[in-house]
Amino acid sequence: MTEIFAPHPLDDDEAAARPGPFWRHALWAAGVTAASVAAGWVTSLFRIGSEEYGLPPAAPGALWPYLAAWAAIGLAVAAVLRATAAKVPVYAPGRIAAGLTYLGTRLSLGWRPEAPLVGAMAAAALIAAAVWCALALRPRRTREETGSGAEA
Repeated sequence: MTEIFAPHPLDDDEAAARPGPFWRHALWAAGVTAASVAAGWVTSLFRIGSEEYGLPPAAPGALWPYLAAWAAIGLAVAAVLRATAAKVPVYAPGRIAAGLTYLGTRLSLGWRPEAPLVGAMAAAALIAAAVWCALALRPRRTREETGSGAEA
């Protein structure tokens, strides 16, 4: 009885290729990046605001360089994931791009690391995105090729 409400296994949009025009991919990458940087900024407001509203600031310094850096890094991460997702099915490219960008923004605003460490965090985010894409690019075997599955 519940089979009619269950999603079809081939209709899984989570890991489907996303072809389309370039402007749609660029808009998607910019939107994911903007949302992630904004979420990182909002969730770290209690550490970067005035002392009379909460905890003293975690570290001195300007916020804008970190926000701009993570906007650029997030855009690169989202572009790598979306470019791969345009060709082959990639599982949850938006969540991966948003998560990496959010974590970097949140850590940078609360901690305010030096430029080499921000560069290392950027490299780690890009490597994680590249590994995620490499997992999607590896060849898949079907059940007929491997011999597994139920015999009729």
